[in-house]
Amino acid sequence: MQVTYWAEHAWLDPAVEQGVTLTVATSGSAAGADGRITAVRTGVDRPPPGAVVLRGLTLPGLANAHSHAFHRALRSTVQVGSGTFWTWRDTMYGVARKLTPDTYYALARAVYAEMALAGITAVGEFHYLHHAPGGTRYDDPNAMGEALIAAAGEAGIRITLLDTAYLSSGFGEPPNEHQLRFSDGTAEAWAERASLLKERDGVRVGAAIHSVRAVPADQLSTVAQWASDRQAPLHVHLSEQTAENEACLAAHGRTPTRLLADHGVLGADTTGVHNTHLTDEDIALLGGSSTGTCMCPTTERDLADGIGPAAALQKAGSPLSLGSDSHAVIDLLEEARAMELDERLRTRTRGHWTAAALLRAATADGHAALGRPEAGRLAAGAPADFATIALDSVRTAGPAPRLAAETAVFAASAADVRHTVVGGRHVVRDGVHALVPDVPRALTDAIAALHDHHG
Repeated sequence: MQVTYWAEHAWLDPAVEQGVTLTVATSGSAAGADGRITAVRTGVDRPPPGAVVLRGLTLPGLANAHSHAFHRALRSTVQVGSGTFWTWRDTMYGVARKLTPDTYYALARAVYAEMALAGITAVGEFHYLHHAPGGTRYDDPNAMGEALIAAAGEAGIRITLLDTAYLSSGFGEPPNEHQLRFSDGTAEAWAERASLLKERDGVRVGAAIHSVRAVPADQLSTVAQWASDRQAPLHVHLSEQTAENEACLAAHGRTPTRLLADHGVLGADTTGVHNTHLTDEDIALLGGSSTGTCMCPTTERDLADGIGPAAALQKAGSPLSLGSDSHAVIDLLEEARAMELDERLRTRTRGHWTAAALLRAATADGHAALGRPEAGRLAAGAPADFATIALDSVRTAGPAPRLAAETAVFAASAADVRHTVVGGRHVVRDGVHALVPDVPRALTDAIAALHDHHG
Protein backbone atom coordinates (compact mmCIF):
# COMPACT_ATOMS: atom_id res chain seq x y z
CA MET A 1 0.00 0.00 0.00
CA GLN A 2 1.21 3.49 -0.81
CA VAL A 3 0.39 7.05 0.21
CA THR A 4 1.20 10.08 -1.92
CA TYR A 5 2.10 13.41 -0.38
CA TRP A 6 2.03 16.55 -2.50
CA ALA A 7 4.37 19.29 -1.31
CA GLU A 8 3.60 22.80 -2.50
CA HIS A 9 7.33 23.51 -2.21
CA ALA A 10 10.07 21.06 -1.24
CA TRP A 11 13.75 21.46 -0.51
CA LEU A 12 15.56 18.94 -2.68
CA ASP A 13 19.12 19.73 -1.67
CA PRO A 14 20.41 22.17 -2.77
CA ALA A 15 17.35 23.82 -4.38
CA VAL A 16 13.68 24.45 -3.68
CA GLU A 17 11.27 22.86 -6.17
CA GLN A 18 7.60 23.69 -6.63
CA GLY A 19 5.01 20.94 -6.84
CA VAL A 20 6.69 17.77 -5.60
CA THR A 21 5.06 14.42 -4.92
CA LEU A 22 6.52 12.00 -2.40
CA THR A 23 5.27 8.44 -2.72
CA VAL A 24 5.56 6.54 0.54
CA ALA A 25 5.29 2.81 1.16
CA THR A 26 3.07 1.97 4.12
CA SER A 27 1.82 -1.26 5.72
CA GLY A 28 1.51 -4.10 3.28
CA SER A 29 4.45 -3.07 1.13
CA ALA A 30 7.49 -5.17 0.38
CA ALA A 31 9.64 -6.16 3.33
CA GLY A 32 12.06 -3.43 4.28
CA ALA A 33 10.27 -0.71 2.33
CA ASP A 34 7.65 0.20 4.93
CA GLY A 35 7.75 3.85 5.93
CA ARG A 36 10.17 4.83 3.18
CA ILE A 37 9.97 7.13 0.20
CA THR A 38 9.67 5.07 -2.97
CA ALA A 39 9.47 7.86 -5.55
CA VAL A 40 9.90 11.62 -5.87
CA ARG A 41 8.44 13.62 -8.77
CA THR A 42 8.93 17.30 -9.46
CA GLY A 43 6.91 19.73 -11.57
CA VAL A 44 3.53 18.45 -10.35
CA ASP A 45 1.48 21.65 -10.50
CA ARG A 46 -1.53 20.46 -8.51
CA PRO A 47 -2.23 17.72 -5.96
CA PRO A 48 -3.00 14.36 -7.60
CA PRO A 49 -6.35 12.80 -6.62
CA GLY A 50 -6.16 11.37 -3.12
CA ALA A 51 -2.81 12.96 -2.28
CA VAL A 52 -2.15 14.38 1.19
CA VAL A 53 -1.50 18.09 0.69
CA LEU A 54 1.43 19.80 2.41
CA ARG A 55 1.13 23.59 2.02
CA GLY A 56 4.36 25.49 2.65
CA LEU A 57 7.97 24.34 2.40
CA THR A 58 8.63 20.65 3.06
CA LEU A 59 12.07 19.71 4.37
CA PRO A 60 13.62 16.42 5.39
CA GLY A 61 12.92 15.80 9.05
CA LEU A 62 15.21 17.79 11.33
CA ALA A 63 17.81 16.00 13.45
CA ASN A 64 18.43 17.19 17.00
CA ALA A 65 21.90 15.75 17.45
CA HIS A 66 22.39 16.71 21.10
CA SER A 67 19.75 16.58 23.82
CA HIS A 68 19.62 16.31 27.59
CA ALA A 69 15.86 15.86 28.01
CA PHE A 70 15.74 16.60 31.73
CA HIS A 71 17.35 20.02 31.22
CA ARG A 72 14.00 21.17 29.80
CA ALA A 73 12.84 21.48 33.43
CA LEU A 74 15.44 24.23 33.94
CA ARG A 75 14.01 26.60 31.33
CA SER A 76 13.50 30.07 32.82
CA THR A 77 14.40 28.98 36.38
CA VAL A 78 18.11 29.36 35.57
CA GLN A 79 17.65 32.91 34.26
CA VAL A 80 17.36 34.36 37.77
CA GLY A 81 20.58 35.99 38.96
CA SER A 82 24.03 35.74 37.43
CA GLY A 83 26.82 33.19 37.34
CA THR A 84 28.66 30.83 35.00
CA PHE A 85 28.32 27.36 33.52
CA TRP A 86 29.45 25.97 36.86
CA THR A 87 26.73 27.71 38.91
CA TRP A 88 24.16 26.61 36.31
CA ARG A 89 25.43 23.05 36.77
CA ASP A 90 24.58 23.12 40.48
CA THR A 91 20.96 23.94 39.62
CA MET A 92 20.94 21.14 37.05
CA TYR A 93 22.10 18.65 39.67
CA GLY A 94 19.11 19.59 41.81
CA VAL A 95 16.70 18.57 39.06
CA ALA A 96 18.64 15.40 38.27
CA ARG A 97 18.38 14.29 41.89
CA LYS A 98 14.57 14.21 41.73
CA LEU A 99 14.06 12.09 38.63
CA THR A 100 12.80 8.52 38.67
CA PRO A 101 12.13 6.28 35.67
CA ASP A 102 8.43 7.23 35.80
CA THR A 103 8.94 10.99 36.14
CA TYR A 104 11.70 10.94 33.54
CA TYR A 105 9.41 9.13 31.10
CA ALA A 106 6.67 11.74 31.61
CA LEU A 107 9.06 14.64 31.15
CA ALA A 108 10.88 13.15 28.15
CA ARG A 109 7.62 12.24 26.41
CA ALA A 110 6.54 15.87 26.65
CA VAL A 111 9.96 17.17 25.57
CA TYR A 112 10.12 14.86 22.57
CA ALA A 113 6.57 15.89 21.64
CA GLU A 114 7.75 19.50 21.75
CA MET A 115 10.53 18.46 19.38
CA ALA A 116 8.04 16.87 16.98
CA LEU A 117 6.07 20.12 16.97
CA ALA A 118 9.33 21.81 15.93
CA GLY A 119 9.81 19.48 12.93
CA ILE A 120 12.37 17.23 14.62
CA THR A 121 12.04 13.60 13.60
CA ALA A 122 15.11 12.14 15.35
CA VAL A 123 16.93 13.00 18.57
CA GLY A 124 20.33 12.09 19.92
CA GLU A 125 19.85 11.73 23.66
CA PHE A 126 23.14 12.16 25.52
CA HIS A 127 22.09 10.02 28.46
CA TYR A 128 24.07 9.82 31.68
CA LEU A 129 21.37 9.72 34.38
CA HIS A 130 21.60 5.96 34.82
CA HIS A 131 21.02 4.99 38.46
CA ALA A 132 19.04 5.88 41.57
CA PRO A 133 20.29 8.62 43.92
CA GLY A 134 23.45 7.45 45.64
CA GLY A 135 24.32 5.23 42.68
CA THR A 136 22.12 2.25 43.53
CA ARG A 137 21.18 0.31 40.42
CA TYR A 138 17.54 -0.14 39.51
CA ASP A 139 16.29 -3.72 39.15
CA ASP A 140 16.55 -3.05 35.43
CA PRO A 141 19.97 -1.36 35.23
CA ASN A 142 18.79 0.49 32.12
CA ALA A 143 15.45 1.62 33.54
CA MET A 144 16.22 5.27 32.88
CA GLY A 145 17.41 4.64 29.33
CA GLU A 146 14.39 2.48 28.59
CA ALA A 147 12.17 5.29 29.89
CA LEU A 148 13.71 7.62 27.31
CA ILE A 149 13.28 5.08 24.52
CA ALA A 150 9.63 4.57 25.46
CA ALA A 151 9.08 8.33 25.66
CA ALA A 152 10.43 8.89 22.16
CA GLY A 153 8.21 6.13 20.80
CA GLU A 154 5.14 7.61 22.47
CA ALA A 155 6.00 11.06 21.11
CA GLY A 156 6.40 9.61 17.60
CA ILE A 157 10.08 10.42 16.93
CA ARG A 158 13.18 8.31 16.43
CA ILE A 159 15.91 8.19 19.08
CA THR A 160 19.61 7.44 19.15
CA LEU A 161 20.29 6.73 22.80
CA LEU A 162 23.87 7.82 23.37
CA ASP A 163 24.54 5.90 26.56
CA THR A 164 27.18 7.93 28.37
CA ALA A 165 30.19 6.90 30.41
CA TYR A 166 30.57 9.30 33.35
CA LEU A 167 33.05 8.00 35.92
CA SER A 168 34.74 10.89 37.70
CA SER A 169 34.20 14.49 38.76
CA GLY A 170 37.56 15.62 37.44
CA PHE A 171 41.01 14.45 36.59
CA GLY A 172 41.81 11.83 39.22
CA GLU A 173 38.78 12.73 41.34
CA PRO A 174 35.93 10.33 42.25
CA PRO A 175 32.31 11.26 41.43
CA ASN A 176 30.77 13.79 43.78
CA GLU A 177 27.49 13.03 45.55
CA HIS A 178 25.41 14.30 42.63
CA GLN A 179 27.36 12.30 40.06
CA LEU A 180 26.97 8.93 41.79
CA ARG A 181 23.77 8.52 39.78
CA PHE A 182 25.80 8.87 36.61
CA SER A 183 28.66 6.48 37.31
CA ASP A 184 29.10 2.77 36.65
CA GLY A 185 32.45 2.81 38.45
CA THR A 186 34.59 1.73 35.49
CA ALA A 187 34.37 1.82 31.73
CA GLU A 188 34.18 -1.98 31.73
CA ALA A 189 31.12 -1.88 34.00
CA TRP A 190 29.61 0.84 31.81
CA ALA A 191 30.14 -1.33 28.73
CA GLU A 192 28.56 -4.33 30.40
CA ARG A 193 25.42 -2.36 31.26
CA ALA A 194 25.24 -0.55 27.92
CA SER A 195 25.49 -3.87 26.09
CA LEU A 196 22.12 -4.85 27.57
CA LEU A 197 20.40 -2.13 25.52
CA LYS A 198 18.88 -3.43 22.29
CA GLU A 199 18.12 -1.63 19.06
CA ARG A 200 14.61 -1.85 17.67
CA ASP A 201 12.35 0.03 15.25
CA GLY A 202 13.09 3.72 15.56
CA VAL A 203 15.85 3.13 18.11
CA ARG A 204 19.63 3.20 17.67
CA VAL A 205 22.02 2.66 20.57
CA GLY A 206 25.25 4.63 20.57
CA ALA A 207 27.88 5.62 23.10
CA ALA A 208 29.18 8.80 24.64
CA ILE A 209 32.14 9.91 26.68
CA HIS A 210 30.77 12.66 28.85
CA SER A 211 34.06 14.59 28.73
CA VAL A 212 37.76 14.08 29.30
CA ARG A 213 37.30 15.14 32.92
CA ALA A 214 34.57 12.52 33.47
CA VAL A 215 36.31 9.49 31.93
CA PRO A 216 39.89 8.72 32.99
CA ALA A 217 42.37 8.71 30.12
CA ASP A 218 43.21 5.03 30.52
CA GLN A 219 39.52 4.13 30.07
CA LEU A 220 38.73 6.25 27.01
CA SER A 221 39.71 3.47 24.62
CA THR A 222 37.28 1.03 26.27
CA VAL A 223 34.34 3.26 25.34
CA ALA A 224 35.72 3.92 21.87
CA GLN A 225 36.22 0.21 21.23
CA TRP A 226 32.68 -0.61 22.39
CA ALA A 227 31.30 1.84 19.82
CA SER A 228 33.65 0.65 17.10
CA ASP A 229 32.73 -2.99 17.61
CA ARG A 230 29.06 -2.09 17.05
CA GLN A 231 29.63 0.49 14.32
CA ALA A 232 27.73 2.81 16.63
CA PRO A 233 27.98 6.60 16.85
CA LEU A 234 30.22 7.95 19.61
CA HIS A 235 29.76 11.46 20.99
CA VAL A 236 31.77 13.50 23.50
CA HIS A 237 31.49 16.94 25.11
CA LEU A 238 34.70 18.58 23.96
CA SER A 239 36.39 21.81 25.11
CA GLU A 240 33.13 23.44 26.15
CA GLN A 241 34.90 25.27 28.98
CA THR A 242 38.35 26.86 29.21
CA ALA A 243 38.62 25.58 32.79
CA GLU A 244 38.39 22.01 31.52
CA ASN A 245 41.11 22.70 28.93
CA GLU A 246 43.40 24.11 31.61
CA ALA A 247 42.80 21.15 33.92
CA CYS A 248 43.51 18.71 31.10
CA LEU A 249 46.76 20.47 30.25
CA ALA A 250 47.76 20.35 33.92
CA ALA A 251 46.90 16.65 34.25
CA HIS A 252 48.13 15.34 30.89
CA GLY A 253 50.21 18.03 29.26
CA ARG A 254 47.97 18.13 26.22
CA THR A 255 44.62 19.49 25.08
CA PRO A 256 41.41 17.42 25.39
CA THR A 257 41.38 16.94 21.60
CA ARG A 258 44.93 15.63 21.55
CA LEU A 259 44.12 13.35 24.51
CA LEU A 260 41.17 11.89 22.62
CA ALA A 261 43.27 11.45 19.49
CA ASP A 262 45.99 9.67 21.44
CA HIS A 263 43.46 7.18 22.81
CA GLY A 264 41.74 6.35 19.53
CA VAL A 265 38.51 8.26 20.14
CA LEU A 266 38.47 10.48 17.04
CA GLY A 267 37.12 9.31 13.70
CA ALA A 268 34.28 9.49 11.20
CA ASP A 269 31.77 7.88 13.60
CA THR A 270 32.67 10.31 16.41
CA THR A 271 31.10 13.70 17.06
CA GLY A 272 32.55 16.32 19.36
CA VAL A 273 29.83 18.41 20.98
CA HIS A 274 30.49 22.16 21.31
CA ASN A 275 34.19 22.12 20.25
CA THR A 276 34.30 25.69 21.49
CA HIS A 277 37.80 26.47 22.76
CA LEU A 278 40.20 24.83 20.31
CA THR A 279 43.75 25.37 19.16
CA ASP A 280 44.72 25.31 15.50
CA GLU A 281 46.18 21.84 16.09
CA ASP A 282 42.88 20.71 17.63
CA ILE A 283 40.99 21.88 14.57
CA ALA A 284 43.40 20.04 12.29
CA LEU A 285 43.08 16.84 14.35
CA LEU A 286 39.28 16.94 14.26
CA GLY A 287 39.04 17.81 10.57
CA GLY A 288 41.78 15.45 9.50
CA SER A 289 40.08 12.52 11.22
CA SER A 290 36.61 13.49 9.86
CA THR A 291 35.35 13.78 13.44
CA GLY A 292 32.05 15.64 13.43
CA THR A 293 31.14 18.82 15.28
CA CYS A 294 27.75 19.34 16.89
CA MET A 295 27.13 23.00 17.55
CA CYS A 296 24.47 24.01 20.09
CA PRO A 297 24.38 27.80 19.69
CA THR A 298 21.34 28.56 21.84
CA THR A 299 22.82 26.69 24.79
CA GLU A 300 26.35 27.95 24.19
CA ARG A 301 25.09 31.53 24.35
CA ASP A 302 22.72 30.81 27.26
CA LEU A 303 25.56 29.40 29.35
CA ALA A 304 28.01 32.08 28.20
CA ASP A 305 30.32 29.37 26.90
CA GLY A 306 31.61 31.17 23.83
CA ILE A 307 31.43 30.89 20.04
CA GLY A 308 33.09 27.83 18.57
CA PRO A 309 35.13 27.90 15.32
CA ALA A 310 32.46 26.13 13.27
CA ALA A 311 33.53 27.57 9.92
CA ALA A 312 37.17 26.64 10.46
CA LEU A 313 36.20 23.15 11.61
CA GLN A 314 34.06 22.51 8.55
CA LYS A 315 36.78 23.84 6.26
CA ALA A 316 39.23 21.44 7.93
CA GLY A 317 36.91 18.47 7.23
CA SER A 318 34.63 18.23 10.26
CA PRO A 319 30.94 17.74 9.29
CA LEU A 320 28.57 20.05 11.19
CA SER A 321 25.39 19.06 12.99
CA LEU A 322 23.11 20.94 15.40
CA GLY A 323 21.53 20.28 18.79
CA SER A 324 19.30 22.04 21.29
CA ASP A 325 21.28 20.60 24.23
CA SER A 326 19.83 22.21 27.39
CA HIS A 327 16.60 23.20 25.62
CA ALA A 328 16.75 26.88 26.47
CA VAL A 329 14.62 26.76 23.33
CA ILE A 330 13.77 23.82 21.09
CA ASP A 331 14.07 25.22 17.60
CA LEU A 332 16.51 23.73 15.08
CA LEU A 333 15.86 26.61 12.67
CA GLU A 334 17.10 28.97 15.36
CA GLU A 335 20.15 26.77 15.94
CA ALA A 336 20.91 26.87 12.20
CA ARG A 337 20.68 30.63 11.82
CA ALA A 338 22.44 31.21 15.15
CA MET A 339 25.50 29.37 13.88
CA GLU A 340 25.71 31.80 10.95
CA LEU A 341 24.79 34.89 12.97
CA ASP A 342 27.23 34.10 15.78
CA GLU A 343 30.00 33.75 13.19
CA ARG A 344 28.99 37.13 11.80
CA LEU A 345 29.33 38.68 15.25
CA ARG A 346 32.71 37.03 15.77
CA THR A 347 34.16 37.98 12.38
CA ARG A 348 32.10 41.06 11.48
CA THR A 349 31.52 39.60 8.03
CA ARG A 350 28.41 37.96 6.55
CA GLY A 351 27.59 34.88 4.51
CA HIS A 352 29.64 32.07 5.99
CA TRP A 353 27.05 29.41 5.08
CA THR A 354 24.29 29.33 2.50
CA ALA A 355 20.78 28.47 3.63
CA ALA A 356 21.24 25.08 1.95
CA ALA A 357 24.42 24.39 3.94
CA LEU A 358 22.68 25.28 7.20
CA LEU A 359 19.72 23.07 6.33
CA ARG A 360 22.16 20.26 5.55
CA ALA A 361 23.60 20.57 9.07
CA ALA A 362 20.06 20.43 10.49
CA THR A 363 19.09 17.41 8.39
CA ALA A 364 21.39 15.00 6.55
CA ASP A 365 24.57 15.66 8.52
CA GLY A 366 22.66 15.61 11.80
CA HIS A 367 21.10 12.24 11.02
CA ALA A 368 24.48 10.88 9.95
CA ALA A 369 25.92 11.95 13.31
CA LEU A 370 23.17 9.88 14.95
CA GLY A 371 24.03 6.76 12.98
CA ARG A 372 21.28 7.26 10.39
CA PRO A 373 23.14 8.11 7.16
CA GLU A 374 20.16 7.05 5.06
CA ALA A 375 17.97 9.79 6.57
CA GLY A 376 17.77 13.53 6.10
CA ARG A 377 16.91 13.72 2.41
CA LEU A 378 13.79 13.68 0.29
CA ALA A 379 14.79 10.87 -2.07
CA ALA A 380 13.73 7.39 -3.03
CA GLY A 381 14.93 4.90 -0.44
CA ALA A 382 15.14 7.40 2.41
CA PRO A 383 12.90 7.17 5.47
CA ALA A 384 9.64 9.05 4.96
CA ASP A 385 10.51 11.62 7.62
CA PHE A 386 9.74 15.22 6.73
CA ALA A 387 8.44 18.51 8.12
CA THR A 388 6.52 21.33 6.49
CA ILE A 389 7.04 24.99 7.38
CA ALA A 390 4.30 27.54 6.77
CA LEU A 391 5.19 30.24 4.28
CA ASP A 392 2.17 32.42 5.12
CA SER A 393 2.78 33.31 8.78
CA VAL A 394 3.69 36.83 9.90
CA ARG A 395 7.32 35.69 10.01
CA THR A 396 7.47 33.98 6.63
CA ALA A 397 5.00 35.79 4.38
CA GLY A 398 6.32 37.96 1.56
CA PRO A 399 9.49 36.53 -0.01
CA ALA A 400 9.29 34.80 -3.37
CA PRO A 401 8.97 30.99 -3.29
CA ARG A 402 12.44 30.61 -4.80
CA LEU A 403 13.75 32.07 -1.51
CA ALA A 404 11.82 29.62 0.65
CA ALA A 405 14.98 28.01 2.04
CA GLU A 406 16.35 31.41 3.07
CA THR A 407 12.98 32.26 4.60
CA ALA A 408 12.95 29.02 6.58
CA VAL A 409 16.45 29.46 7.98
CA PHE A 410 16.55 33.20 8.59
CA ALA A 411 12.95 34.07 9.45
CA ALA A 412 10.88 31.02 10.43
CA SER A 413 10.70 29.48 13.88
CA ALA A 414 9.52 26.23 15.39
CA ALA A 415 6.08 27.84 15.69
CA ASP A 416 5.86 27.83 11.88
CA VAL A 417 6.09 24.04 11.58
CA ARG A 418 2.73 22.92 10.25
CA HIS A 419 3.26 19.19 9.70
CA THR A 420 5.72 16.54 10.87
CA VAL A 421 5.71 13.10 9.27
CA VAL A 422 7.76 10.17 10.63
CA GLY A 423 7.91 6.87 8.79
CA GLY A 424 5.08 8.05 6.55
CA ARG A 425 2.82 8.76 9.51
CA HIS A 426 1.54 12.22 10.42
CA VAL A 427 2.80 12.89 13.94
CA VAL A 428 1.97 16.59 13.77
CA ARG A 429 -0.90 17.75 11.57
CA ASP A 430 -1.80 21.42 11.21
CA GLY A 431 0.33 22.23 14.24
CA VAL A 432 -1.35 19.70 16.54
CA HIS A 433 0.45 16.65 17.90
CA ALA A 434 -1.47 13.51 17.02
CA LEU A 435 -0.18 11.41 19.93
CA VAL A 436 0.21 14.01 22.70
CA PRO A 437 -2.68 16.38 21.96
CA ASP A 438 -1.92 18.90 24.74
CA VAL A 439 1.86 19.20 24.78
CA PRO A 440 1.93 22.39 26.92
CA ARG A 441 -0.12 20.64 29.61
CA ALA A 442 2.12 17.58 29.45
CA LEU A 443 5.18 19.79 29.92
CA THR A 444 3.58 21.75 32.74
CA ASP A 445 2.52 18.65 34.64
CA ALA A 446 5.84 16.83 34.20
CA ILE A 447 7.91 19.82 35.32
CA ALA A 448 5.58 20.68 38.21
CA ALA A 449 5.90 17.13 39.51
CA LEU A 450 9.66 17.62 39.80
CA HIS A 451 9.50 21.00 41.45
CA ASP A 452 6.82 19.84 43.88
CA HIS A 453 8.77 16.70 44.84
CA HIS A 454 10.68 16.92 48.10
CA GLY A 455 11.82 13.32 48.48
